[in-house]
Amino acid sequence: MITLDGVLQGPGGPEEDTSGGFGYGGWVAPYDDEVYDRIVQKELEPADYLLGRKTFEIWAAYWPEHADFWPGIMNGTKYVFSKNLEKSDPLVTGWKNSVLIKNLADIKKVKNSEGPDLQVWGSGELVQLLLANDLVDELRLKIHPLTLGNGKKLFDNGTIPAAFALMESTVTPGGVFIARYMRAGKVKTGTVGA
Repeated sequence: MITLDGVLQGPGGPEEDTSGGFGYGGWVAPYDDEVYDRIVQKELEPADYLLGRKTFEIWAAYWPEHADFWPGIMNGTKYVFSKNLEKSDPLVTGWKNSVLIKNLADIKKVKNSEGPDLQVWGSGELVQLLLANDLVDELRLKIHPLTLGNGKKLFDNGTIPAAFALMESTVTPGGVFIARYMRAGKVKTGTVGA
């Protein structure tokens, strides 16, 4: 979930992520409709999850109490990328199927292993690390028709040049452009009109 200017911070609610004085939490709510909900429900199919520490902390406090909405989140393996947490941390041990990983090599090992799809939700800094290291196979973007000017941004630091192909897209009644892109090799250049 991003804005036209690439902000991904605090989409779910006013208290979700107020770091840096961010005051627009919950900016997704006005765009909820049947089409949006149907697509999100499809994305909640069983998977494994790679989450940054901050997103994991938010999720671990919320989803175990709301698993009726997203049952798969309890069963999927949640890989937590953190240099600060320890394997014995109650946060990690307290949420079923949570596994701590601490470096890029661990991420590559998980990504290349057999098993369900590995999804990343939120986790802006982690997504930037994955983009910088060419570890993103697919982007599912929900581009909301607003700009916020400040806040954490998706494509902020170290994204490598990479081409993506649009695989499917929908525009909701509220104007949210929902797109699924697959990695499509290197960037190609040329001259317009040649």
